[in-house]
Amino acid sequence: MNPTIHTLTNHRSYRQYQDKSVPKEIIEEIMRAAQAAPSWINGQHVTAILIRDTDRKNKLAELCGNQKHINNAPVFLVFCADFYRAKLASDMEQKDFKAIEDIDTLIVGATDVGIFMQNAISAAESLGLGVVPIGGIRRNSLKVIEFLELPQYVIPICGLCLGYPEGDPGLKPRLPLEAVLHDEHYQTEQQEIIKAYNTIYKDYLKNRGDKEAEWTERIASFYHQSYYPSNASMIKQQGFLAKDMDK
Repeated sequence: MNPTIHTLTNHRSYRQYQDKSVPKEIIEEIMRAAQAAPSWINGQHVTAILIRDTDRKNKLAELCGNQKHINNAPVFLVFCADFYRAKLASDMEQKDFKAIEDIDTLIVGATDVGIFMQNAISAAESLGLGVVPIGGIRRNSLKVIEFLELPQYVIPICGLCLGYPEGDPGLKPRLPLEAVLHDEHYQTEQQEIIKAYNTIYKDYLKNRGDKEAEWTERIASFYHQSYYPSNASMIKQQGFLAKDMDK
């Protein structure tokens, strides 16, 4: 196994960090690696907001649902889908900015953020750092936008705690490859695969001393209700989907 694949397959989410700062040059090195990620039309539709101030991290932890690992991490990054620069380019070239009205533009932004952030994660882990992504940055997205002073056409997609890890949470078992790699067409018969994975997942929790639960129980409980419904208003406020949302 080569070093790159070893780093990727040994990923784990760290929520405890040493009381040790991350040098700015390390953060910049990670961001340069993230910038090397591919993006749609080379639009580079991502901006990362670096938060190191303790009070500001604490505020974002609160907005994300009081996630203490944000307080504890020496670095918190907020990854945003950014079409502000695309709007500037359109204005500079005196062209209409019609694509912002299409839902595909949102898909592009979220995709570019995901690829960019994964590059950042891989780079950070290769340097001995630990991370955990934070989807809760969208919990109070309108307040996050105000707090970070995000202009129109920029929306927060995900956060990332970053620091030197404390302890080892262990590897979380993944679904069997046959569940996620399908030959030629989508395979809908996955119940038996999922049932087998339930046992593996439950044993993993038991060995960690956590409350035992099957994977399907956890997933079904999450998707039983709506999450972050205010994001529809946030998307409209930031200038996306104006045409579609007025129907």
